[in-house]
Amino acid sequence: MKEEKIIIGKDGKYPLNGILSLPENITSALPAVVLVHGSGSHDMDETLLKVNKPFRDIGEYLPAKGIAVLRYDKRTFKYGRQMVQEKDFPGFTVKEETIEDAVLAADLLRNDSRINREKIFILGHSLGGMLAPRIDKAGGNFAGLILMGSSPRSLVDIIIDQQNEMLKQSGKFLQFIINKQFAPFRKKFDAMADMTEEEAKNTKFAGPNRMWYLKEIVENPVGDYLKPLEKPVLILQGEKDVQVTAEKDFASYKEICAGKQNIEFKLYPGLNHLFMKSAYGTIKDVRKEYKIPQKVETKVMDDIAEFILKN
Repeated sequence: MKEEKIIIGKDGKYPLNGILSLPENITSALPAVVLVHGSGSHDMDETLLKVNKPFRDIGEYLPAKGIAVLRYDKRTFKYGRQMVQEKDFPGFTVKEETIEDAVLAADLLRNDSRINREKIFILGHSLGGMLAPRIDKAGGNFAGLILMGSSPRSLVDIIIDQQNEMLKQSGKFLQFIINKQFAPFRKKFDAMADMTEEEAKNTKFAGPNRMWYLKEIVENPVGDYLKPLEKPVLILQGEKDVQVTAEKDFASYKEICAGKQNIEFKLYPGLNHLFMKSAYGTIKDVRKEYKIPQKVETKVMDDIAEFILKN
């Protein structure tokens, strides 16, 4: 494998550092995949708690299968503080955070003579998976989509479910603290549906973030972009994932995609949201679990490679 430093959007306002991983010996145009992060401010490796780097794992594994991998820093990782200070920040959405850069990444690959421009895929993890069909429609024009640990449900519903599970798994004192901290958010969630765009832009959610960020996602349901797709889609889920669950989120995908022959589903026993072995399997211990240094399971990456190569 060889790695090349690249820049996504080098002529734009927010150039981003990235890495293109390639097989050492290239004899023909390669299939390629763009990696799109989950929620939060992530570097190109999608580093979590300093020890786990799922995107690096994938970027280092797939080239041996003859697949190029493009990963890059998320816009908010490099420019988050700057963007908060800009006058248009209240209108900040996933379009500015994720979608625009993923489309630029696909364009960069299409302009590389070593890449088969008809075989460029997107792999989205978590929120990145939820956005993958939307990115495809926005100009990604991918050959196929891989959705890892994601959901077709509302991001607000997922946040509420996570808090409810945290409450169930906590003692009475901690329940009191969680309820007190989360009560203002619940009120805003309840009011969000009736907010105008302008009201949502002027209502803070957490820190400087505005309710418009969440409301805009709710108004663009994943299913609206996924159901019309006829191109190949692979939906992957860890059975022990406590952030999006097999029981609710993976099942929801199966329900809305029922009868669609272009969509494959794979459930991995014992794996968590990072597609690594689960040690605790509870949301209250999720940070402790993610502090255990691991790698993405080989079986998962083999399945990703097989999907790309056969399509």
